[in-house]
Formats: sequence, C-alpha cells, structure tokens
Amino acid sequence: MGVIEIEGLSRAFGDLTVFEDVSLDIPEGRTTAVIGPSGAGKSVLLKHIVGLLRPDAGRVRVFGVDVARATEAELYAVRRRLGMLFQNGALFDSMSVGENVVFPLEHHATSWTAGQRRHRAEEKLELVGMPGFFDRRTADLSGGQRKRVGLARAIVMEPEIVLFDEPNSGLDPLSSDAIDQLIDDMKAELGVTFLVISHDIVGVACVADHIAMLSGGRLVAWGEAAAVLSSDVPVVRQFLRRNLGPGPSPVEVAATSNPE
Repeated sequence: MGVIEIEGLSRAFGDLTVFEDVSLDIPEGRTTAVIGPSGAGKSVLLKHIVGLLRPDAGRVRVFGVDVARATEAELYAVRRRLGMLFQNGALFDSMSVGENVVFPLEHHATSWTAGQRRHRAEEKLELVGMPGFFDRRTADLSGGQRKRVGLARAIVMEPEIVLFDEPNSGLDPLSSDAIDQLIDDMKAELGVTFLVISHDIVGVACVADHIAMLSGGRLVAWGEAAAVLSSDVPVVRQFLRRNLGPGPSPVEVAATSNPE
C-alpha cells in the first residue's frame, strides 16, 4: 500500500465529470508525477488529498487516514505531516523572505523561541540554495527565487510528503531546469515522498520515479517513469508528442539528465 491511497475516486462538478473510478497508490519515499491535459483534474486531485474537497464516491487515504471522513483533529494531524509548494509560490510580499518561511512554524511550533524558528528557516533557505536571504524583501525576488523560498517554506516543518503544484509554471527554461535539479536534490537529501503535478514533460522525465496520467476522467497510465514515457497507449503518446514537440524522446531526455 502507498503512503497516499486513492481508491475508486469519482468527482463531478454539475455535468462535468472530473474523475470516474480512479485508483492510485503513491509509493513512500519516491517522486511521483501526475500529468495530463488541461482540465484533467490534476489540481483537483491535490485538493482531495489535503481534504479540501470530498469525493462523490471512493476514498483518499493519507497515512491511512480517510481525509474526507476524518475529524477536524485527525485532518489537522495529517496536514502537519504535509508540505505544499503552490503554483505561484503564494508568498506574502509584505513579509520578508524569512518571515514567509517562518510562517508555518509560528502556527505549529508555538513552543519554540523566535531564535529557534529563525535557525530552522535559515537552515531550509540554505538547503534550497538561498543562504543569507532571510532578511531580503520578498517583493524583490525573481520567479525562480520565489519558487525556492516557497519550497523552503514547504519543508520548514520537515514534512513526510511534499506536494508540488506546477513547480515550473511561469519560469524561463534555465530557472525551470534549476527547479527540477533542486527537486531531485531534495529527494536525495530529505528522503521524503514527493508528489508533483506538472504539464512540463521534460521536467517530469528528469525528476519522476513514477508517473500517473489522467485524461477524460480516468487514469490512463501509471507505472515507472520510463515505462510510461515509452508507452504505446495512443492517448499517452499523443499527449507526450504535443507537449514535447520535435526533438529527443522523454526517455532520452531523462537519460541525458540523469546519467548512470
């Protein structure tokens, strides 16, 4: 069983069916990417995992807890073990970089001193390649730097699962490559479970151990990254070609980025 278990998930908004009987186990300690066309429900899936949405049918278990049926206390305990990097970083420009990173600690580590919180935040900023940025103005950061600060905040509570919602969105190719490398480095450094929602197939090929693809309300592909990226399933091949264009295959991209 996976650390996140999705069993028979079905969800519709009015006449729009987002999921229909989707089942998926996310393995512990690995990086799983969820891909699919726009509107396939990738971000909706994240909202079910953190308990913001309830399924029409089926279950979503995180650490064995059915998040849709959990008590408030149970859900709070699950969320304390999760970190989230939002698509736009979701940083507060009115706060400094350090204040943004410390923010979760102020709510969940209330017994800590201000000095202890700062030390933990500086630790995580250094881990994401931004030492010395604690007192910088958040409003002055580049897009790539905002993602790094968002990641530092996501891991400051040392969660067991980190969720990434389109980590490469809005970044130039060099910044996107740097974020992919950072995710890969974090996996090796932290040994936690990463779940990445992404439309960036090149990035997925570089970081994912496993890939799930959603399309038309169903799970159309699931397995080890190399197997999915070389899949013969027509809808998978069409999606990969559309998002990669001419050039090397996803498997070749992954091999080049992660040489043995």
